[in-house]
Amino acid sequence: MLVVEDEPAIRELIAVNLRHAGYAVACAHSAEEAETILNGALPDLVVLDWMLPGQAGDAFARKLRSQPRTRDLSIIFVTARVEERDKLVGLESGADDYLTKPFSPKELTARIKAVLRRRAPQLTDDVVRIGGLELNPATRRVTGDRKPLDLGPTEFRMLHFLMSHPERVYNRTQLLDEVWGDHVFLEERTVDVHIRRLRMALSATGHDELIETVRGTGYRFRRG
Repeated sequence: MLVVEDEPAIRELIAVNLRHAGYAVACAHSAEEAETILNGALPDLVVLDWMLPGQAGDAFARKLRSQPRTRDLSIIFVTARVEERDKLVGLESGADDYLTKPFSPKELTARIKAVLRRRAPQLTDDVVRIGGLELNPATRRVTGDRKPLDLGPTEFRMLHFLMSHPERVYNRTQLLDEVWGDHVFLEERTVDVHIRRLRMALSATGHDELIETVRGTGYRFRRG
């Protein structure tokens, strides 16, 4: 998570509660500092204040949405601007949600979970079930027809992402970004190696057939 807030007390309140909820948190006091952090690695979500020194939050949100690398970032405004027109401007600038100050840290955490569930289900602890295959992120267990399957950590993350986005085709570059992170630089063929390992692990129950190779493009996970 990236918290962009110029008030130190509020910034610390949000950061402490998010860390308590299990999230890794980076903080910035301005859009310019946030941009420097984003140039290093992309977070799962940005908690963004509107009234920042320098570039305002709504302008920063529009900038993030306009750039290919950051356009899919989840964004939640946490701001003292309470007018309905402000909320409309904030949402139109690209925010996924809008929370006004003063706010409940528990409500913010709940809204973050809701946004991630919509935009990035592979980042939640929801159990995923498709065609007799079940993946539980909380326990890190995978079963096929109720039989336990042994997956390495990378294969687990890849399966979680693919099962969370069934029927969608992803190329190797997209899978590298989603599974390893956009700040990690690996050969695209690394994806093929881990797909083979994943298929081998799923073959014990025949679920390897759910992972399709789309010639000339990448891979897709079928619903069954």
